[in-house]
Amino acid sequence: MAESQNIEWKENWRDEHLKLICGFANASGGKLLIGLDDKGKVTGINNHNRLLEELPNKFRDVLGVYAEVNLQEENNKYYLEILVPRYDVPISVRGKYYVRTGSTLQELKGLALNEFILKRTGKTWDDNPEQRASIDDIDESSIKQFIKDARIAKRINVEDNISIPNLLKKMRLLEDSHLKRAAIVLFGKDPGKFYPNMAVKIGKFGETDADLKFHEVLEGNLVQLKDGIGEMLNAKFFIHPVNFKGIQRVEIDEYPVAAVREMILNALVHRNYMGAPTQIRLYGNNFNVWNDGSLPEGISEEDLKKAHPSKPRNPLLADVCFKAGYIDSWGRGTIKIIEACKEAGLPEPVLKEEQGGFLSKVFKDRFTEDQLKKAGLDERQIEAILYTKKYGEITNARYQKIGNVSKATATRHLKELEDKGLLKNIGTRGSSAIYKLRVGS
Repeated sequence: MAESQNIEWKENWRDEHLKLICGFANASGGKLLIGLDDKGKVTGINNHNRLLEELPNKFRDVLGVYAEVNLQEENNKYYLEILVPRYDVPISVRGKYYVRTGSTLQELKGLALNEFILKRTGKTWDDNPEQRASIDDIDESSIKQFIKDARIAKRINVEDNISIPNLLKKMRLLEDSHLKRAAIVLFGKDPGKFYPNMAVKIGKFGETDADLKFHEVLEGNLVQLKDGIGEMLNAKFFIHPVNFKGIQRVEIDEYPVAAVREMILNALVHRNYMGAPTQIRLYGNNFNVWNDGSLPEGISEEDLKKAHPSKPRNPLLADVCFKAGYIDSWGRGTIKIIEACKEAGLPEPVLKEEQGGFLSKVFKDRFTEDQLKKAGLDERQIEAILYTKKYGEITNARYQKIGNVSKATATRHLKELEDKGLLKNIGTRGSSAIYKLRVGS
């Protein structure tokens, strides 16, 4: 037995452990063992009779919860087993809310607390009415694009002459004639007027985060952004334009389209829209997308690598996007990213929680054997590139030995590799030219 999402042990009872009881109750429940050291060995407690009487009352009076307290024995040493159920209402300790995440305890504050309370009361952020908005705030061209996409996806039947209010009603985006927040995010004329951080920031960086080469900020609703981001990446950021609406196509020095598409859509659909703007960063060897909002409760980073249930932060938003064919509803987005990178011969992507949000990152590795074959290199050139990758550089003289070729042939081959953008000449050593791998664009 080890400490985990649902298990914690302590040598003695202290009232600060009420936070742990709160954290378990606000997560998926759990077990707190009193009388075990930090290695899980039973050390025993002497005040077990008093605690058996006091703790249930303390849980009731301070937390408003019921937790089962059991006396256990091992090798003539007594310890307490406290079983905490999951509660469907928010539980607090003296006005503060805690939740168990993995094997750690986190205090919920600000936007995270607001989102948690909404979920516990049966509502989500996107499902709430936006009292400040009216039908006049809906962009008709975005509605038309959605209908067009939905007909291609064939996941919902839409009448030819359906009105905007009736369509929104059909999508459950209206409540008592008020637009829901999801409607503004999806189809708003100016969603930034209601939610200022809806923008998406795209930046091209050098070797470090401080070396920002250029950037763009895109604004608009989700229907506009899903296409606008791809168009901007093609126009200004990617070396080779890609077809985001077509089948997957892999470029020798870019990224698999299927992975990039999923990363962008996941960020747009599953982000916290009251948090920071979504950020897309391009470096010499990786492309990454960060969106505000951590993973759903009960889903770990490891779960993302295998089949897992879909638990969207914005279920109404996700449902409408599913009907339009933008996403699926099986929690397969991260698996698609992993599979696309694998098929392209790229390193495994990074999919993790970071700085209060979620980061997805794919790498550009032009120097795998499979990628080099796709680039049309012969065996000698591939061996030379892999040698350079391993040792950091290659000289004309070393190429002659690796390929068993003349100096003239080595010079010609190295020049071809330089012209393909794989190597760069950094000078000479004696009478032999020196080359290194060309990283990035």
